[in-house]
Amino acid sequence: MTQALPPRSHLHRLTAPEAFWWSTGIEDTFITAPHPVTGRTLDEYELTGHYDRWHGDLGLVAELAVPCARYGVPWHRIQPTATTWDWTFPDETLERLLDLGVDPQVDLVHYGLPAWIEGAFLHPDYPKLVSDYAARLAERFRGRITWYTPLNEPRITGWYCGRLGWWPPFRRSWPGFVALMLAIAKGMVETVKALESVDPEIVPYFVDATDLFDTDDPAFEDEARRRQDIVFLALDLVSGRIDERHSLWDWLLKNGAREADLAYFLDNAVALPVIGMNLYPMFTQKKLLRDAGGRFRIRMPYAGADLITRLGRLYYERYGAPLMISETASMGSLRRRLDWLDASVAATRQLREDGIPLVGYTWWPMFALVTWAYRQGNRPVTEHLAQMGLWDIVPDEADPLRRVRTSGVDIYRRLVQGGAESVGRLSQVPSRAAAAL
Repeated sequence: MTQALPPRSHLHRLTAPEAFWWSTGIEDTFITAPHPVTGRTLDEYELTGHYDRWHGDLGLVAELAVPCARYGVPWHRIQPTATTWDWTFPDETLERLLDLGVDPQVDLVHYGLPAWIEGAFLHPDYPKLVSDYAARLAERFRGRITWYTPLNEPRITGWYCGRLGWWPPFRRSWPGFVALMLAIAKGMVETVKALESVDPEIVPYFVDATDLFDTDDPAFEDEARRRQDIVFLALDLVSGRIDERHSLWDWLLKNGAREADLAYFLDNAVALPVIGMNLYPMFTQKKLLRDAGGRFRIRMPYAGADLITRLGRLYYERYGAPLMISETASMGSLRRRLDWLDASVAATRQLREDGIPLVGYTWWPMFALVTWAYRQGNRPVTEHLAQMGLWDIVPDEADPLRRVRTSGVDIYRRLVQGGAESVGRLSQVPSRAAAAL
């Protein structure tokens, strides 16, 4: 069995000229609550057949020759009731990755929770429940798996659960969003504490969606700035950056946060050893425009690769930590996807030439995903496939979820085999990144 090198040791080499972490992943959104009208849930592993095909799918990961891969584990299956644990799936899949020589970057929570946690993230015991689950998993792989994402995209989780009301606990207000963000962030802090108590070599890998808000309308400049500050809210909370001087302090108190809630994060701040940026050319750019009634609306234009250079500089200036592109892909034709791969790798190279420690790149998802609209719709899974991967899912009579290899596999594999040379060596080790290690 291959034993993964402990990434705490890797952290001291993250900004070395020869270091770069190519990665991939399989979409792992887990929304276990049935839609009130359609009755559908949204478990991507089930919908794409991964629960049955995991052995072969993980073989595709190895085919790319990546040294690591983001991989989610389904908490709702591991702990189907408050007192029942079933470790079969993570034991089999994570061991398979390790046997293949791929370091798992484990996604502990990807939007959804076990249905028995009433109130979801607002359950009063949620921080304890999630940290206990994390510690139990870490103990099973102590010394062999040391990359863990406490919770993928906390802001998007807070938005869909607290502001839009699509997912449990179905809040639909800014106070709902704030309540969710505080609970989610506290769960992340307690998870990090629990992981590090099991194994001090564990690397918390903080992954969030990285929207960029812009406007050409002076009337909406303040709103654009506030929305941009909200993009950083989760990381600012967990790293203890929000006090009376923070731009969102008054806004948070206005929307239901208590000073005691915010003091918890100042007293329990955790380090950000590496930050993952999830970004997509079709989703990440947000433009505030005036609608017919004079109010603002948000448009998402397809962005160029300067998206990456802008975000990289913005995040490094704010946090001074090594960065990874933890998710990126384009959607649609293979030509469009490969054009984005070329452009985004070039932007990665530019940031590294500028001395920004962008030390990893993840093409996500590895194969097609099922769009979130499936849960509230009535069309079959095959009509909700978003082709974003290096493999397509192309149904036929024999196999409705057939994985079809594209030329992107060989192109990405060549990039991976080139290591850091594919993106250029980091020009220097910036002092802020070195201090973060």
